Amino acid sequence: MNDSVQEQARAGEQPYVPEQLSLGGFFGSVLYGIGVTLGLALLWIMEIFRNLFFHALDRLNVKPRRRRASAFPPGEPRKRPQPPPGS
Repeated sequence: MNDSVQEQARAGEQPYVPEQLSLGGFFGSVLYGIGVTLGLALLWIMEIFRNLFFHALDRLNVKPRRRRASAFPPGEPRKRPQPPPGS
């Protein structure tokens, strides 16, 4: 256990030397960064259009469409006959 502590102390004394990227690795990293940036920009633009659309609906006072069929229609629930006890 004592050896691992000394090993870590020696490793901390050496200066960090970053690994040099090849030309292909450099361009791959740049293209990856551009792709991430374009993806985030696309999401941001879609959010802007969504906000504009819903603000326009609010200004026009457009109510949401009501669906005719519902699993729980309004009003009193139907009375169902109860089975006789003991069956």
